Amino acid sequence: MLLEGFNSFLGLLYTAMLVLAVVALVMALMVREDAYRAADKQKKSFWLIVLGVAVAVNLWVPWLFLQLAGLIATIVFFVDVRPALKAVTGGGRRRGGSSSDGPYGPYNGGR
Repeated sequence: MLLEGFNSFLGLLYTAMLVLAVVALVMALMVREDAYRAADKQKKSFWLIVLGVAVAVNLWVPWLFLQLAGLIATIVFFVDVRPALKAVTGGGRRRGGSSSDGPYGPYNGGR
């Protein structure tokens, strides 16, 4: 009984790692090559290979060590590379407004 619960948890964990790797791969595909250079990160082809290997390992290799290595690469992409690419490409949450807008509206200089 306990073993069945543990196996279902591991299945859920493997599925989550696969989904994260696929999402990271798709996000890496959607950004231009020059954005990687402008953000001073590795080349786009490097990240496509690393994340593609992570997806392949999660799909076909049942070794937890390799799957965890792919998870670490995916986390590095989400935490380090993606925010830098967003800053370079202007993909922030801004939907317009001026450069003097703050989080609660426009800054009017104390007037």
